[in-house]
Amino acid sequence: MDWINKLKFDEKGLIPAIVQDFYTKKVLTLAYMNKESIEISIKEEKTCFFSRSRNELWRKGESSGNYQQIVSITADCDGDSLVIEVIKDGPACHTGADSCFFEPIFSKDEISRFSMSALYEMLEGRKKSPKEGSYTTYLFEKGLDKILKKIGEECTETVIAGAKNHKQETIFEITDLTYHVLVMMVEMGISLEDIKTELSKRHIVERKVKQETMQ
Repeated sequence: MDWINKLKFDEKGLIPAIVQDFYTKKVLTLAYMNKESIEISIKEEKTCFFSRSRNELWRKGESSGNYQQIVSITADCDGDSLVIEVIKDGPACHTGADSCFFEPIFSKDEISRFSMSALYEMLEGRKKSPKEGSYTTYLFEKGLDKILKKIGEECTETVIAGAKNHKQETIFEITDLTYHVLVMMVEMGISLEDIKTELSKRHIVERKVKQETMQ
């Protein structure tokens, strides 16, 4: 691990590490590491940091079970900070939040950044804090049977639009279907990470079968 010696640690022997979700690219937390914690992280393939407040090493998830499986570690151009991409087993923040960064300070209203993760979090918010007049709140109040009924309706409408080979109508129906599926996922406690993990497993299996076929 000669590359560790090329990193620029501060006067206390620490280097900041930005932890990022491998799938969503969301910034989860900012922590600090020393040489020992980096070596442990690489050896165990799970994040290990150095707590400045407790002045000791701490393995993320050791007490909570919310481990972070390391996918990659990248240093910046100056070698004085790190980005660690992880697949997390649970919330990154001690508050139970998905990320430690959830307090809005400033944003440009005219620029709206859409993501499936943001939509999922909005739906979670509607379930935890119902809003009068909200269609999403209405679905959660009616329960799983109603949500499943709507998914069935949207599936049928998607098939009909596809059968007509009408692209824009099919896009519209797929969008409705996707929304209702996400509502069902929130209702059942199924996360986007659960789906991505399952897709990743199937991708690996398919790739393995393809390689065997080519041999």
